[in-house]
Amino acid sequence: MHVPDGFLDAPTSVVTGVVAAAGVALALKGARRELDDRTAPMAGLVAAFVFAAQMINFPVGAGTSGHLLGGALAAVLVGPFTAALCLSVVLLVQGLLFADGGVTALGTNVTLFSIVAVGVGWIVFRGLLAVLPKRLPTVALCSGVAALVSVPVTALAFVGLFAIGGQAPVSLGAVATAMVGWHVLIGIGEALITTVVVSSVLAARPDLVYGARGVLTSRPLQIRTGEAAT
Repeated sequence: MHVPDGFLDAPTSVVTGVVAAAGVALALKGARRELDDRTAPMAGLVAAFVFAAQMINFPVGAGTSGHLLGGALAAVLVGPFTAALCLSVVLLVQGLLFADGGVTALGTNVTLFSIVAVGVGWIVFRGLLAVLPKRLPTVALCSGVAALVSVPVTALAFVGLFAIGGQAPVSLGAVATAMVGWHVLIGIGEALITTVVVSSVLAARPDLVYGARGVLTSRPLQIRTGEAAT
C-alpha cells in the first residue's frame, strides 16, 4: 500500500504531509507516557519486525501493491503513540533508503500507516476489550480482529485520497476494487499473524504487551500454599 511519487496531486500530498506532521508531533508527546523500561526495547523489536514484513510487496493491480501493515500489532504491543512513531520511522527508512514509497508521498504514507492503521486498530482493540471478558486469550483475539478491520479501512482511506487528488491514469473504480478487495484478504492474513505474535508474547512475557496491562492489573491476586503434610 506504499503510495509512490506522482500518484496523488501536490495539494493532496501537502495536506497529508501536514496531517502526518501533526500526528507525529502528537505521538511524540503521547509516547512519553507509554515508554518505560519494558516498552522501549519492545518498540525497537516491533519496528524491526514491521520493517521486515513490509519489505515483502506483491502487486494487487491498478498500479498498487499490497503487504502487511502492522498497525494494530504495533499498537497492542507498545501502545498507539509509540506504534505511530515506530511506523513513521519504518516508512522514513523505506522511502529514503529503499525507494519503497515516494519521498513526496511520505506524508501520505505516514497518514495511512501511522495514523489510520494504528488508530483504527487501537480503537477496535480497546472497544472489543471493553465488552469482552478481561482475560489474556481475549487480548490476542481482540488484536487479531483489530488487525482484520484496520487493513481494509486503511485501504478505503487511500481510495478516498485518490478520489480527491488521484493523478495516476487509473479509474477510481479499478483502484477501489483492487485495493479494498485484495486488502480484505491481506487483512485476514494480518489478523492471523497478529494473533500468533501477540499470543506468543503473552505466553512468554505478558507484562511486555502494552494492551494487556489493564487485564493483568484486573486479575485477582492468587496465593498458592503447599498442601499440609500428612
